[in-house]
Amino acid sequence: MTAPTDYVPPKVWTSQKPNGGQFENVNRPVAGATHNKELPVGKHPFQLYSLATPNGVKITIMLEELLALGHSGAEYDAWPIRIGDGEQFGSGFVAINPNSKIPALVDRSGAKPIRIFESGSILIYLAEKFGAFLPTEPAARAECLSWLFWQVGSAPYLGGGFGHFFAYAPMKIEYAIDRFAMEVKRQLDVLDKRLAESKFVAGDSYTIADIAIFPWYGGLVKGWNYGAAEFLSVEDYAHVRRWADMLIERPAVPRGRMVNRLSGELSGQLHERHDASDFKTKTQDKLKASY
Repeated sequence: MTAPTDYVPPKVWTSQKPNGGQFENVNRPVAGATHNKELPVGKHPFQLYSLATPNGVKITIMLEELLALGHSGAEYDAWPIRIGDGEQFGSGFVAINPNSKIPALVDRSGAKPIRIFESGSILIYLAEKFGAFLPTEPAARAECLSWLFWQVGSAPYLGGGFGHFFAYAPMKIEYAIDRFAMEVKRQLDVLDKRLAESKFVAGDSYTIADIAIFPWYGGLVKGWNYGAAEFLSVEDYAHVRRWADMLIERPAVPRGRMVNRLSGELSGQLHERHDASDFKTKTQDKLKASY
């Protein structure tokens, strides 16, 4: 293996030049707002500010699943946050999530709005609020939360590690790709072994653990993430593929995948979601056809 550069780290790092890559225009070493921009507010109890990345899709699937169960209080407005344009650094968004990452949710159903950020936190909040997709029996709850936080802890190796260096970095670095590909395949093996013995990730029932893990690892074996299915030999993980195919048959899952999606097939893009009927009338293919 050859070294990609002769770079020697300085004693003290400073940000002096663009670092290249797809997100160089929004990367910076400090937090806080870069501009003033208030967020829109719709008519529903929940206001979601997000994008159809794997972390964003977790929440839209969860909300669509709750609505499918008949929880009308889970109605929501979904507003896109264009992270490539730096909209996550607007003052209104930073007030909801000081970490400037999507998704962020505001519950306006009570006397005082409640902000919730970080996707795992949002899933737990919604599950507890509606009493759905999170077991109450102590052992089952512990199993569900263990797998939820397995995803929270593991996915950065998949996204910020493997995905970045495989798909987005300005140069291909063999060491970085090998390092993170090995870890992602280990994670897939962990999940595959679990799903060899269990219908769903946390047991016999569908839970927020499945909802959290599916957009990342289900998306990987379905070929949606990073164009890396062949590279990672995802056909080797038969139990993960069985589980992913089972989940995509749930009506709420493809609906959740469409919300705040700004790329891909036009029929799968619903930039904003304000009503259940939007899936039939306001996807981008239908909007363009009406021009």
